[in-house]
Amino acid sequence: MPYNVKEVVGNKPSRFTSGHRMCAGCGAPPAARMIMRALKPEDHAVIAGATGCMEVSTFIYPYTAWTDSFIHTAFECAAATLSGAEAAYQSMKKQGKLPQDGDTKFIAFGGDGGTYDIGLQSLSGAMERGHDMVYVCYDNGAYMNTGIQRSSATPKFADTTTSPAGTVLPGKMQSRKDLSQILVGHHIPYVAQTVGYLNFKDLYEKAEKAIYTEGPAFLNVLAPCPRGWGYPTDMLMQINKLAVETCYWPLYEVVNGKYKVNYKPAKKLPIEEFLKPQKRFKHMFKPGNEWMIEEFQKEVDNRWQELLALESLSLKED
Repeated sequence: MPYNVKEVVGNKPSRFTSGHRMCAGCGAPPAARMIMRALKPEDHAVIAGATGCMEVSTFIYPYTAWTDSFIHTAFECAAATLSGAEAAYQSMKKQGKLPQDGDTKFIAFGGDGGTYDIGLQSLSGAMERGHDMVYVCYDNGAYMNTGIQRSSATPKFADTTTSPAGTVLPGKMQSRKDLSQILVGHHIPYVAQTVGYLNFKDLYEKAEKAIYTEGPAFLNVLAPCPRGWGYPTDMLMQINKLAVETCYWPLYEVVNGKYKVNYKPAKKLPIEEFLKPQKRFKHMFKPGNEWMIEEFQKEVDNRWQELLALESLSLKED
């Protein structure tokens, strides 16, 4: 949908306000602000925040960065809590107990620890039941809020406090879980992977589609963490860009089972460009550890080719 970014997006009031306590250089706040801006001005939102960086830093009683209704729920059950709120809303609306002007949208925010791992069961249940809601995972690749422990979103070989790179092991030894593909397997109307890059256009458009698609939707948003990843705070947008240009984090969406890759780099960068600015991967560049970079590159290439093949299959089916 073509639009003037300044008129349609820039002039909208922020529903995720400044003054929160998120770290400088964190990728989650810009993503949350843009997602909330995708709401129509006349619509209200109910936000469920799983325990994590965003929750503890944006809702410290009696202060809040959210202008819409906000529910703090436990680490593992943001999707379950929000699905209950959505079900109650639908019931009350049918009974005529709610005003008919405007609409209320339901959006959950959870980090990768509370989404990929602890909250996967409640997320899967909410998606399978078909609640009209959006679940947003801000993927910072570890349990950052509790001390940078590895999660199933942590990439292979990353150095974390529970997968330290040393003489015994070269960091985390397992591959990163592909949660976006797991959600596609739930056969929900809309799944998308995005990031705060490309002037936020991709993020805004996908957030708008997710919010205004009837039924369950899922957004997986890369949210770099300067503390856990080890990059200077002013490099946030560059790290986002490198994640996309190396195809470590492809931008794509799946609408009713049909794949569409939204961005294909004209010249795909080698994965070293993404890894090198981050301290969590510095051991990979020591002499004798070239095999780690080669293995990492191979995995990125394989996943990228699998995604392109899924898009090609979708085009053939059309």
